[in-house]
Amino acid sequence: MSPETAKSLETKNKLLEGALRTLTEQGIAKTSARTIAATAGVNQALVFYHFGSVDELLSAACHYGAEQAVARFRLRLATATSLAELLAVGREIHEQERAGGHVALLGQLLAGAQTHAGLGPATAAGLDLWITEIEGALVRILAATPFGEFVDPRGLARAVAASFVGIELYEGVDEDGARAALDALEQLGALVAALEDLGPVAQRAVRHRLRRARPGV
Repeated sequence: MSPETAKSLETKNKLLEGALRTLTEQGIAKTSARTIAATAGVNQALVFYHFGSVDELLSAACHYGAEQAVARFRLRLATATSLAELLAVGREIHEQERAGGHVALLGQLLAGAQTHAGLGPATAAGLDLWITEIEGALVRILAATPFGEFVDPRGLARAVAASFVGIELYEGVDEDGARAALDALEQLGALVAALEDLGPVAQRAVRHRLRRARPGV
């Protein structure tokens, strides 16, 4: 890699990180080429040189931030062996994302999607990175349970992601309520674990009952 290319990549990363920090610390209303460049410590003209527009930079920063966050937890999600463990990882993700200011960032991205056309698809694409990892974990974990054939991992992964997004935003107005919601999810995980521990006869009875409960059966 040539020195020019290395310096260009360094500047782009500064701008991406500067955009995320500006959104988190100052909010979408005060996020501009000037404020992003000041946060990144670079010339304002470089925003347009590297990304063309502020909206394009914000879209790229959204994806960049999501990739960084997912990378920190990819191994944990890939090695979870039960729903209870997966929910525990989810709670850890929630705590770290909140401590790092990423919950506030998500709120700004969702708010900004109303006025910045590119932010909606970019935010959705960032969430899809999480959903892909969650779906992979659910496919593997559910296959070993009596519920594997009755659950759509793709849909469930989106439901889990949407639940955590909602809890993260809800926590800003009712911290105790958000904690209770996370506790309730863990209780569901414990119930599933209890059903998994049933003997073969009981598990066959559960499968039979679930098949009969399917719509159209």
